[in-house]
Parts: sequence; structure tokens; C-alpha cells
Amino acid sequence: MERVLAPVNLKRAYQRVVSNQGAPGADGMTVADLAGYVKQYWPILKARLLVGEYHPQVVRAVEIPKPQGGTRQLGIPSVVDRLIQQALLQQLTPIFDPLFSDSSYGFRPGRSAHQAVDMSRVHVIAGHRWCVELDLERFFDRVNHDILMACVERRIEDKGVLRLIRRYLEAGVMSGGIVSHRQEGTPQGGPLSPLLSNNPAR
Repeated sequence: MERVLAPVNLKRAYQRVVSNQGAPGADGMTVADLAGYVKQYWPILKARLLVGEYHPQVVRAVEIPKPQGGTRQLGIPSVVDRLIQQALLQQLTPIFDPLFSDSSYGFRPGRSAHQAVDMSRVHVIAGHRWCVELDLERFFDRVNHDILMACVERRIEDKGVLRLIRRYLEAGVMSGGIVSHRQEGTPQGGPLSPLLSNNPAR
């Protein structure tokens, strides 16, 4: 947690959140408001994070259309929670990303769908006849929290970090002014969810 909250890590996380822009969360705070808020309240937030008393805000549910039809629900965290998640992500990625399959290209730094297509071409040239694309329906909505946290705990010992990750998983969802509690899934829209979706178990 100390590395997550280190000034150099937080500065990089802030720059990433600001550059990504993005819509406000349930509290209505914009990215433009973040600097002033952090300047005023960061000592309090940091103290609460260090002693395990910080609780994330609910995420704002947003429906976006899928290219093939239908809609996908995103969960938009507050900008403060996006900052904290990004700071977590920057410390967790070097731990977990090297464990992932060399054949995995989704939601990984320095990798893209274009690289997956290029690798498929390499396999075809090598004489393989089949390339298969898999899509797990509503994967982000159905992740089992206990199984996911058991995977994370194999590499992370800091109880404060583990507690915070679980709280992000369990943060409620606000839709139409009504908050519903979540017992499974990880909100698609937060910085941390792509890393968690790749399942750090091996």
C-alpha cells in the first residue's frame, strides 16, 4: 500500500486519469475537479487508505450499444476512485502481467487485437487450419469474487491492498437513482477491472 500511495506513483496515476478524461461517476465530480479535490482532501484520503477505513463510492451504471446489437453495461467509478484504482493498477501490473499466457492479447499493456491477428496469420502460414475467437458472455458481470480474490492472494500479501480490491469489487451500482449491491462481477469501466479480468491464477 505504501508503494501504491507513493507520490511518484500517484502523480503518474493522476496524469493517466486526466489524459483519459471520461465521464463523471455517481457523485458528479469531473476530471477537471480532481486536482482541487485532491489538493484539499488527499491527506484525509491517504490516512483512511493506510488504516483500511476507505470505502469506494458506488459506480454509475451506463448502457452502451454493442457493435453486434444489444447493449453492454459499464460501471463508471468516481474520478477519485479512478485515481486510486489507477495507482493500484500501476503496482499490480508488473506482478501479474508476466504470469499471463503469451497467447493472451486482451487488456494488456503493449498488446493489441492487431497483434493477435498477426499471430493468427503466422499460425496459418505454419500450416495450422483453424483460428478460434472466444467471447465469454457477460464475463465482467459474472466474475466470482471469492475465486478471483483467492487468485490475487497467491501473489499479494498486503491485507490492506486485498481489502481495498474486494471493496472495489463489491461497490454498489447506481442506476436510475437506485443503488443495488453487487455480489459478483467487476465493473467494466474502472481501471482495475481489465487486469482482474485476465485472471492472475496459473
